[in-house]
Amino acid sequence: MKTYMLDLNSIDRVKGFVSAIEKFDGYFDIATGRYVVDAKSIMGIFSMDLNRKIEFRILETNAQISEVEAAIAPYLA
Repeated sequence: MKTYMLDLNSIDRVKGFVSAIEKFDGYFDIATGRYVVDAKSIMGIFSMDLNRKIEFRILETNAQISEVEAAIAPYLA
């Protein structure tokens, strides 16, 4: 599992992030504290406190990690 800190403090950033990550086949989570949601769920992300940094977790993917990292680069904290 790899983790990254994200800054998703606006509606446009959340929509852009979900669009970028849903292109990949795999399991991705987003967490703040003990609250964890599917990273591909726009409604799940909007239920979080977006004023805080959010932890992005790559649990399993068939894509190269470098491809996922390139896709999420604009959203890294």
